[in-house]
Amino acid sequence: MARFDGRAFNALRPIKFERQINRYAEGSCRVTWGNTIVLCTASVEEKVPPFLRGAGTGWVTAEYSMLPRATKTRTVREITKGKPNSRSSEISRLIGRSLRAATDLTNLGERTITIDCDVLQADGGTRTASISAGFVALFDAFRFLTKEKYLTKIPLVNQVAAVSVGKVKSEIILDLCYEEDSTAEADANFVMTGKGEFVEFQGTGEGGTINYTDMASMIELAQVGTAEILKMQRECLCLTENEAKLFV
Repeated sequence: MARFDGRAFNALRPIKFERQINRYAEGSCRVTWGNTIVLCTASVEEKVPPFLRGAGTGWVTAEYSMLPRATKTRTVREITKGKPNSRSSEISRLIGRSLRAATDLTNLGERTITIDCDVLQADGGTRTASISAGFVALFDAFRFLTKEKYLTKIPLVNQVAAVSVGKVKSEIILDLCYEEDSTAEADANFVMTGKGEFVEFQGTGEGGTINYTDMASMIELAQVGTAEILKMQRECLCLTENEAKLFV
């Protein structure tokens, strides 16, 4: 089977991370992932949700949304509807969980970092792009907090990235674009750490099934893909010698 864009089965789309896109945010990153473009900003607030007040720990959360013309037809803004749709809410929670897995919340102190992920253009993989770019923005927010002496050290426990893997026309392929995702027999999103551990796995049959062999192949491809993305993140962050030790 030839892929829609001519890639090999185990190949990622072209990915480019760009830091410090927003002059006001404590951390920001725009990722271009094939034809998907997502802007992530990290905002630091000196407060925590009510359930954490006085607990001596911080919080990392996320909000995800798509601009009206991120897709081929205009989508009504969620603010016009009066509430976020269920998809946006579910993806927001996924991004938040994934980035909390990267953070030493106790050493963050009683403050919140919110990662806003705005999809400028969608062509599949918006949630994996948001997690991967969100990590870069989060790390720069950590840098801000240490530079300004709010923290004595960067509260990092894991590097985190995400990638999709799917089954299309009986073939297991890495990093699905929209045309592949929309016709997939099954697809999954993998969130992994730099240590090769799984933070989260979301998979489902889309008119097809996944057997044990399929799953093993999907995990193998996810490991290959996330390893490449993790490397791109580190290169984009231009780590100092001391910072690089945090990623070992």
